[in-house]
Amino acid sequence: MSNPVSEEARVIPLRPAPARPAAPETAPAPKEPLWRDLVGEVLRRERQAQQRTLKDVADAARISLPYLSEVERGRKEASSEVLAAAAHALGLGLGDVLSLAQDELTRRTAVRRSPAALPHRPYRGLSLAA
Repeated sequence: MSNPVSEEARVIPLRPAPARPAAPETAPAPKEPLWRDLVGEVLRRERQAQQRTLKDVADAARISLPYLSEVERGRKEASSEVLAAAAHALGLGLGDVLSLAQDELTRRTAVRRSPAALPHRPYRGLSLAA
């Protein structure tokens, strides 16, 4: 007696994967500030501290007023030549502007670098033993 072979494939159901426990809701980490935003804020803060207008600084730096406005708002990534011209128009050096931007970056990210400020997250990667 021979068994007739079925043309259909045999399907063996697998057990469903165990459900993972829901991860606790944590606030998303704040974004790293963009360098162009920091530099723009420094330029704007210095210009306003001197009670100067965008037009005045743009004319002194020999750059267009709309472009300087976009640099101050962090919309444009200005070249070092443009940044130096804007800095000199404000009576600063390029190094001064970059140093002030670095200080602001350090201030904003200091909390994130503190180990005590970071929440403990268990390692969820693959561990191999020999």
